[in-house]
Amino acid sequence: MAVSSAFAGTKLETLLLGNSAASSPSQIRIFCKPTRSRRNLIQRGWGYFNPAIRCEAASDVLVQTTDKVEFKAASSSLSALEQLKTSAADRYTKERSSIVVIGLSVHTTPVEMREKLAIPEAEWPRAIGELCSLNHIEEAAVLSTCNRMEIYVVALSQHRGVKEVTEWMSKTSGIPVSELCQHRFLLYNKDATQHIFEVSAGLDSLVLGEGQILAQVKQVVKVGQGVVGFGRNISGLFKHAITVGKRVRTETNIAAGAVSVSSAAVELALMKLPESSHSIARMLVIGAGKMGKLVIKHLVAKGCTKMVVVNRSEERVAVIREELKDVEIIYKPLTEMLNCAAEADVVFTSTASETPLFLKEHVTDLPAVGTDVGGLRLFIDISVPRNVGSCVSDLKTAKVYNVDDLKEVVAANKEDRLRKAMEAQAIIAEESKQFEAWRDSLETVPTIKKLRAYAERIRVAELDKCLSKMGDDISKKTRRAVDDLSRGIVNKLLHGPMQHLRCDGSDSRTLSETLENMHALNRMFSLETEISVLEQKIRAKVEQNQK
Repeated sequence: MAVSSAFAGTKLETLLLGNSAASSPSQIRIFCKPTRSRRNLIQRGWGYFNPAIRCEAASDVLVQTTDKVEFKAASSSLSALEQLKTSAADRYTKERSSIVVIGLSVHTTPVEMREKLAIPEAEWPRAIGELCSLNHIEEAAVLSTCNRMEIYVVALSQHRGVKEVTEWMSKTSGIPVSELCQHRFLLYNKDATQHIFEVSAGLDSLVLGEGQILAQVKQVVKVGQGVVGFGRNISGLFKHAITVGKRVRTETNIAAGAVSVSSAAVELALMKLPESSHSIARMLVIGAGKMGKLVIKHLVAKGCTKMVVVNRSEERVAVIREELKDVEIIYKPLTEMLNCAAEADVVFTSTASETPLFLKEHVTDLPAVGTDVGGLRLFIDISVPRNVGSCVSDLKTAKVYNVDDLKEVVAANKEDRLRKAMEAQAIIAEESKQFEAWRDSLETVPTIKKLRAYAERIRVAELDKCLSKMGDDISKKTRRAVDDLSRGIVNKLLHGPMQHLRCDGSDSRTLSETLENMHALNRMFSLETEISVLEQKIRAKVEQNQK
C-alpha cells in the first residue's frame, strides 16, 4: 500500500497518532456515501484522501448517509478516528518490510537498454546510497553484469518501493519509465530469494552453470561491506546466495562441460568462420581483464597458437603469456588498436569502456579480409556497455555480434541442461527455506531488545532504591557487588525467555513456536509500542528527505 508524500503533514500526524491539537476533541464528524464500502476505500489508498470522504472536528460523532440517518456513538464504540486508523493506515504501518528485486536481464531486455542501465562496480556504493535515500527503501544492492542489471532492495512498501526504484532507474539511465516497465521483471520475498539463488548457481545465466556470475555475486558482498544501506537483510541474502552457488557446483555436475560467456563467444566466432579457416584466421583480443583472459584461454583450447592482445597496460598480458607459454601472444597498446584491427579477421572486445571503441567511421577504411576466411571481418563484442557500435553492421565488409547473439551457441544440449537444473533446484528449495527461517527469526529481535530494556529499567530502579537505603558511606566494592548481584539475577531470569525467542536451527524448536513465544512475551510484559517500528522508519525517512 502506498504512502503519500504528505505523510509528515499535520493531517496524517493527527490520523496516525491521534495526539495533535486537531484531534483533541473526543468527537469527530464524518460524511460518507453508504454505497462505497470500507474495503473499497482501503483499496484506493488512504481513505481520507478520497474525495468521497471529508473529516472535520465537531462536538459529536455524526455519520451522515444519503438517508440522513444520524448515529451518536462517541462513548459506545470505537471512534471514527480509531476505525480509520485500523483500516488503511494501520494496514500499511503493520506491513512487513519486503525484499524486492527489480530486474532487466538478457532474457527480457535487449542489450541496447541494458547498456544504458549498466552501473560500473566503482559506482555501486553511490547507487546504494541514492537508493536508500528514497522514502520507502531501507536497504539496497546492485548486481550489474553483461547479462543483467538487477536492483535488490528491502522496501517498507512494495508498491511505493518499486515505483521509486523504477523512477530512479529511469532518471539515471535516461530511459522512460513506461519503456522500463515493458521489459523489467519484479519479484518479491520468497520469489526474490529463489531468483538470486538461481542466479548465483548459474541457472539463470545465458550459459547454464557458468562460473563467472558466482564471482560477481561475491563482488557485490565485497563492495557492499561497510556501505550504509547494504544492511542485514540484503547482506544476509547475498551471502546465502554465495553458499548456494558453491553448494550447487559441488553437489551437482552442472558445471561439467558448461561454458562461460567467453567460451560461447569463441564458439560463435568459429561457427561463423569457414571450417577450413579455423587454423589460419587472425585473432585480435581487446581487453585482458577476466573476460578477455577467458577468451584467450578458449581460443588456445580450440587450437589457436598465435594472437594479438590490445590492453591499456602490458602487466596483465605478461601474466597471461607466462601462464600460456606455448602460445605466441603479442601485446599492443590501445593507441595501436585500429592498426591491429586492420590486420585481424576476428576481433573480440571485452573492455569496461563506457563509450564504443569501434564506430562505422573507424571500420570503413580498414582493408577487407580474405575470402578464405569468409570475406567479412567479425566483431564479437561481449561487453556491456558495448564496445562496438551497431552501426558497424551497416558495412558490407563487417559483421557484429554481441552477448545477445550467444543464444545461438547455447541452444544445444537443452535436455541435458534441464536435467542438471532440476538437480540444482532441489538444493535451492532447501536453502530458500533456511534463509526464510533466518529472516523470519529476525522478527524476534525487537522483542528481545525491548524485554532486555524493560528488565534493565526495573533492575536500575530497584538498585537505586537499595543503595539509597544502605546510605552514602558504603564502599565502591559493596556497590559493585550489589550491582553484579542484580545483573546476575536478571540475566538468569531472562535466560529462559531469550532462549525461546531464538530460532537458529540449532534445536528442535520451530519458527512458529518462536513467534508464538514472541507474541506471548509482548502481551505479558506490554512490550508493544504505540507506534510500530515500521512507522517510525517511514517517518524518519520522510523527515530526512525533507531537510
